[in-house]
Amino acid sequence: MRRVSEELAKRHCQACAPGTPPIEEARAVELQAQLDPAWSREGTARLRRGLRFRNFRDAFGFTARVALLAESEGHHPDLELGWGRVAVSLTTHAAGGLTDNDFILAAKIDRL
Repeated sequence: MRRVSEELAKRHCQACAPGTPPIEEARAVELQAQLDPAWSREGTARLRRGLRFRNFRDAFGFTARVALLAESEGHHPDLELGWGRVAVSLTTHAAGGLTDNDFILAAKIDRL
């Protein structure tokens, strides 16, 4: 497993104005290399990661921690919760695709 970038996780999400362009493919590759390899990327549109837990309570607890983190960063993922599983999907709606914010939040989620 790649070591999660401490530098990326220390950054904070910045507000994006509508019409902000998504990042270029080369930048997405560079930033994804700093994340846990469990993250998959749909071009420059979206990041996704599925996580497994022992039970619903642990999955719910993780989801709550992600929600609090997202609120503090002002950048909110789509979360799917089920028994023993959580799916996280990141994109920047104002940009219509990925921005540095998505990778920052992913790195912070990796640290949870």
